[in-house]
Amino acid sequence: MFTYMIDNKIKLKMLDLQDAEPLFTLMDQSKESLKEWLPFIDNNKSLANTEAFIKSTMQQFSDNNGFQAGIWYEGKIAGVIGFHKIDWNNKSTSIGYWLGKDYEGSGLMTKSVQTFVNHAIVELNLNRVEIRVAEENKKSRAIPERLGFIEEGRIREAEWLYDHYVDHIVYGMLAKNWNVE
Repeated sequence: MFTYMIDNKIKLKMLDLQDAEPLFTLMDQSKESLKEWLPFIDNNKSLANTEAFIKSTMQQFSDNNGFQAGIWYEGKIAGVIGFHKIDWNNKSTSIGYWLGKDYEGSGLMTKSVQTFVNHAIVELNLNRVEIRVAEENKKSRAIPERLGFIEEGRIREAEWLYDHYVDHIVYGMLAKNWNVE
């Protein structure tokens, strides 16, 4: 199981079924702010939906294909960060993340992404980490930019958000360019 203490207030811990209720509550309380960029939020209608998500992430870990971690701040779940999948042949992965509305702007996500990139490059010995962000999602785009990722391009109409497509900006970090923390 992955658990990592970032500092005395922030912990990353792989999701397990004990996290279902607090995760469901966080998603439900932050639904309006999250659904602007995350269409899956509307599908999280019950605790059973959150449990099914966590079970799928546990299977992802079992399949050696990455994992999802809760971001815990002062003992409360604040968000989720995870590897979408790991391409072991090409030694690459991509990271996705979100925070509950009460935790935005606190630096939690930058520290969490930095930890995940470090884990991918140092512990998993991957060469490339990618982050794709909706072009207009300025808060989310600021994180890879702050961490020194290179903006590599745009994927046009990459994601359907309720009633329209959004372009994604692709950010990449290579192992040779990462400053290990």
